[in-house]
Amino acid sequence: METPNFSIEFFPPKTPEGAEKLRVTRRKLAELNPKYFSVTFGAGGSTQQGTLDTVLDIMADGHLAAPHLSCIGATRESIRAILQQFQDKGIRRLVALRGDLPSGYGGAGELRYANELVEFIRAETGDWFHIEVAAYPEVHPQARSPQDDLLAFERKIKAGANAAITQYFYNADAYFQFVDNAQRLGIAVPIVAGIMPITNYTQLMRFSDMCGAEIPRWVRLKLASFGDDSASIKAFGLDVVTSLCERLLAGGAPGLHFYSMNQAVATTAIWQRLV
Repeated sequence: METPNFSIEFFPPKTPEGAEKLRVTRRKLAELNPKYFSVTFGAGGSTQQGTLDTVLDIMADGHLAAPHLSCIGATRESIRAILQQFQDKGIRRLVALRGDLPSGYGGAGELRYANELVEFIRAETGDWFHIEVAAYPEVHPQARSPQDDLLAFERKIKAGANAAITQYFYNADAYFQFVDNAQRLGIAVPIVAGIMPITNYTQLMRFSDMCGAEIPRWVRLKLASFGDDSASIKAFGLDVVTSLCERLLAGGAPGLHFYSMNQAVATTAIWQRLV
């Protein structure tokens, strides 16, 4: 089996202080030698410059970095300009997403789905970019059915995606079932497991409600039982997520993509237990 690829995700900071804090965090995480860092993109392109600045900062330190690019609320011309900017800066990898429409926003834009964005990137730039897309082992919250969701994923791969990163999850069986179903459709690209460390119960519940990630009942009840005991929450979360990662890697997951939340401690602790 090939060595799994580990990668780490950040969101662009909003202030100079946040940028400096992220720099410190990133340099700690860089010691783990991840394959690359990715940087998210706000709804409707709201953090476009921050995303690029963060990616360039990472690259200046000698690491691979992949900006996220979303198409919701964007025009072909605006996406073309961003792609040109990425190429001019020597960026070779990106994460292509539909994205979320910001509240109060009028229309969806000229490209409505991630497969249309991938097709557009390929038409404009050929094979310049290594393109990652999203996958949803527990089904996208807006999908009509699991089968519809799987077919939407297939369209993204057929449009030219090289690999996929999943939404985070805590049920390994959901991941393995999704991979099996994708392979039955002839999808052969790597499907990397998205990993969310557990450090804050309230925050985790809020995120999971928004994105449709299922928290197993026993995990939820255990976390709730700790109340404000953050040390116990973090210790339990570390055990749960490390065990999940071990099972995923043993079952053949080609890599793990850590949603770091711009923090170093939890991702580092999990990583060190795995290597």
